[in-house]
Amino acid sequence: MSTRASADSGVHVLIPVKHLARAKSRLAPRLEAVERKLLALAMLEDTLRAATASPLVGSITVVTPDESAARRAHACGVAVLAEEALPAVAPALGPLNAALDAAARQVRANSTPSSLMVLQADLPALRPEELTAAIAQAAGRRALVADYSGIGTTTLIVPGPRAELTPRFGPWSAREHERGGAVPLVGDWPGLRSDVDTPGDLRRVHRLGVGPATTALLAALDDSDWNTA
Repeated sequence: MSTRASADSGVHVLIPVKHLARAKSRLAPRLEAVERKLLALAMLEDTLRAATASPLVGSITVVTPDESAARRAHACGVAVLAEEALPAVAPALGPLNAALDAAARQVRANSTPSSLMVLQADLPALRPEELTAAIAQAAGRRALVADYSGIGTTTLIVPGPRAELTPRFGPWSAREHERGGAVPLVGDWPGLRSDVDTPGDLRRVHRLGVGPATTALLAALDDSDWNTA
């Protein structure tokens, strides 16, 4: 897998991953901590695989404090920014948004991507053509893709080499990004809209069809309930 890391054309994708020891806590009723960590890594790999396959993606950087996530990203041929090494340029935004803001500034200091995108790391049913269609529809505008509930944001696209990222991830992030000038994109992109936080989310993406890493892990867990309504 290659990110075409030297490319200055195309969208530069930032994928944030938090400490995996705390990953997917809402799945705790169904999965042990080590299983949740392995699931997060598998979903990250499948998200990276799909994003890399989009012809409109020029490069990808995973932003994380987690060594396991960094190793998985490197194994996929993806650049990594260690969250703890980033300057605290906007701490009032909160840890996630501050890290993304700092990462965006560093990426732009090192290259000149045509646009920036923040993509969630837990989109195991993502298809490359969905991401390509969303980027094309954004057409140089600040834009977002809301999750299937319409509440969260799975994708934030910021055009041009100098526009501020201004991430607003957190509660009701789709509304907050729209208030910040992002245009909600409209498309039949179930994989791009289906991040995973709950057992119901996991069943949803299983029905859609997940990538090979998540498929293998769920098979190893041997839980037929992922395929039930």
